[in-house]
Amino acid sequence: MTPVPEIRAALLAWYDRQARTLPWRMPPGAGTRPDPYRVWLSEVMLQQTTVPHATPYFLEFTARWPTVSDLAAVPDAELMAAWAGLGYYARARNLLACARVVAAGHGGVFPDTEAGLRALPGVGPYTAAAVAAIAFDRPANVVDGNVERVMARWFAVETPLPAAKPELTALAAGFVTDDRPGARHGDWAQALMDLGATICRPKSPACEACPVAFGCAARAGGDAATYPRKVRKADRPRRRGVAWVLRDAVGRVALVRRPDRGLLGGMLGLPTSDWSEAPDAAPPVAADWRALGQVEHVFTHFHLTLEVRLATADWPNALWTTPDEAARALPSVFRKALLLSSGRPGPRRAGRRSA
Repeated sequence: MTPVPEIRAALLAWYDRQARTLPWRMPPGAGTRPDPYRVWLSEVMLQQTTVPHATPYFLEFTARWPTVSDLAAVPDAELMAAWAGLGYYARARNLLACARVVAAGHGGVFPDTEAGLRALPGVGPYTAAAVAAIAFDRPANVVDGNVERVMARWFAVETPLPAAKPELTALAAGFVTDDRPGARHGDWAQALMDLGATICRPKSPACEACPVAFGCAARAGGDAATYPRKVRKADRPRRRGVAWVLRDAVGRVALVRRPDRGLLGGMLGLPTSDWSEAPDAAPPVAADWRALGQVEHVFTHFHLTLEVRLATADWPNALWTTPDEAARALPSVFRKALLLSSGRPGPRRAGRRSA
């Protein structure tokens, strides 16, 4: 294996030339650290979401709420509506809880250590390490899916994921140097992320363009694309449900607030049945319901087929809004159903941040 200092030097030199321009990032050599609020917000948004998909949300959030104290003052419903479309809605609730603790308990200033960040609501090991390294230049071991893939290839790790995670994390830790001036901990973390996102890609890695290919055991073996080894995932179970698109005489759409706990908790949604193998399809109100077809949506743990039905009627229990306002406020699964009721196809699901 090539010595750590040589690999670090080569990758950081590449990062100086090729670093991605991202709205939450300070370019290498800027001489100032990025705003911890912007780093934290971007890391929360990028969980299970691509950079292109998260970027418009990040720009909107930072324009509306430029500081963590501004975000902390947002009503829950307003925050959840702004988050609609980013998925994994527990993150939005944790985002608001964390912002309120930082604003009220820390004077609007994020802790500058990994341990201090871990004490905040909803901040796990990865997010704490990323903010500590990128915002505060701490020697933190920042390991996401991109970094796991790079380590699996550099060291030709044969243990399949997810069992290999502890080993890959330990290998990545070997590249985190001690806390000397000029160690560039934040740049190192971001250089690894950029390498995984643009060069050491999940499929068809661009080994010929890799600045550290000289140290890669998988490339030396001629089979870099086969790493990391993986155990085949079990097929997601399929659930079914019914979504009711109810309009009133002037064309407004009926929405409901979902319970705080559970899937899409606290979000606005269309009235819906339970989601199971045999859902209870009793409509929320008596009306002349018309079947429109089905939409498909993939959640983390199951695949949902949602039958969409349309009717015009009054319903005192509903929250009435215009179709355009509903489309902006609804999570993706309900937006698909609403678009189907308007004769348009729904949006496609976004993938991981490496895209």
